[in-house]
Amino acid sequence: MKLAPVLRLLHANFVLAREGVLGIVPVEEAPPAVRFAVRMGRIIERRGAKKADMAARLSRALDRLGPSYIKLGQFLATRADVVGEDVAIELAKLQDQVPPVPDEAARREIELALGAPVDTLFDDLGKCVAAASIAQVYHTRLTDVTGTRDVAVKVLRPGVARRFEKDLESYYVAAHFMEKYVKSAKRLRPVAIVDTLAESVRFEMDFRLEAAAISEMAENSAQDPRFRVPTVEWSRTSRNILTMEWIDGIKMSRVGELRDAGFDLPELGRVVLQSFLRHAMRDGFFHADMHQGNLFVEKDGTLVAVDFGITGRLSRHERGILAQILYGFITRDYRRVAELHFRAGYVPETQDVDLFAQALRAIGEPIRDVTAADISMSRLLAQLFEVTEMFQMATQPQLIMLQKTMVVVEGVARSLDPHLNIWKVSEPVVRDWMTAELGPAGTMRRVQDSAGALVEAVLQAPELAKRVDRLSRDLEHVLEKGVPIAPKSVSGLGRYAAARSALRVAALWVIAISLIFIAYGTLS
Repeated sequence: MKLAPVLRLLHANFVLAREGVLGIVPVEEAPPAVRFAVRMGRIIERRGAKKADMAARLSRALDRLGPSYIKLGQFLATRADVVGEDVAIELAKLQDQVPPVPDEAARREIELALGAPVDTLFDDLGKCVAAASIAQVYHTRLTDVTGTRDVAVKVLRPGVARRFEKDLESYYVAAHFMEKYVKSAKRLRPVAIVDTLAESVRFEMDFRLEAAAISEMAENSAQDPRFRVPTVEWSRTSRNILTMEWIDGIKMSRVGELRDAGFDLPELGRVVLQSFLRHAMRDGFFHADMHQGNLFVEKDGTLVAVDFGITGRLSRHERGILAQILYGFITRDYRRVAELHFRAGYVPETQDVDLFAQALRAIGEPIRDVTAADISMSRLLAQLFEVTEMFQMATQPQLIMLQKTMVVVEGVARSLDPHLNIWKVSEPVVRDWMTAELGPAGTMRRVQDSAGALVEAVLQAPELAKRVDRLSRDLEHVLEKGVPIAPKSVSGLGRYAAARSALRVAALWVIAISLIFIAYGTLS
């Protein structure tokens, strides 16, 4: 095990505990071991400071620790109901007010990436207007044969990729340690979780892929009510630079400004939640970083999403399972929801489906017909975790992005409407998807897909028969003659075996000598 990643992780944990991160998350419903660990960690917390000062220090500490920790702060900022209003407001600065790199450094990045002086690419780059975990944004104008228009230029911060690599290295060390030595953590599959994070980071660092994600989302949502994405300027986009339409709107983090401008905040909350569900279930492709800093509201009330560096995908099968699960909760059919979990493999077959349905009822009934303000998200998440542990449910890596985004989106919608009823808001979108997929049109599409697969199998049958016949003859020859091995292969195998033997003997001598030194040191 490398020492540097361990030291970085210990340093980060010390800084976070020192600046009060353990004090902002309620742990009343957490398991006893977690509560004890939090109490021990809070021993090193700064004393006597006001909560507002603590929030500011925590925000600065997350910024200093690096981009992955900034993302942690962005996530916590969406859950004012969990961390508190003062802390959420302070952490929200990490969504677009991180100290930027010098403008000259950004200009050099643009010129290097696009191969031309900045003044020939844009009318006037100006000053940085927003900066977050991996990039900073400039507001400028672009003139070409189609005319002049306002654009946003997103620049990858120099050195950010290397900082992410170091953070991931530390996370992998922690994940492997947990899987190997913490029995209760194995089902959580921490290594698979870090794998998912690493994959998302790799895609997020290439702005060409983000531009492609924006383009795909634009096609998918072209007919969506009150939702759109910016237009990409492909001629000014590269791996490190993304140029797109400038959005003239109010950020969703500025709730007071939205209220003063006369917007219907509960309606905006409904649009946020329904847009996310529509994209996830209908398209199987969704924005996976929908915090308030990435959402704007235009004058006509249209929601505009930006920053598509992190996206999520769901297969048609997963969408079907999840939509039916959500619909089962809406209609209170807990037995059906339980059966779907077992069918999808989310719950081991060794568990009892009726007991699982009973546990689901204990989750679903208390939050029916109540508003978001009446639901303790920390208590609900703790209960969900207990149920997953009780029924030995393993983490599903393909659903991590969806689960994380659902928590974020619900938090954003709640910030706009504390009395939001997520079941009533979700029901129309889920019902429409169920009608389209499980109704006559959906049935006909599945029949066509099956027929196409059958035709393709029939067309490939002759080639498959040839392969089976060839394999059969080869197997018959091996049974009669044995496996042929070339003289060079035999010689190589001999040298390999001798080398392995020599290494084994050498290793035994090293161990023996080490034991002698240890014994000598102990006795003396």
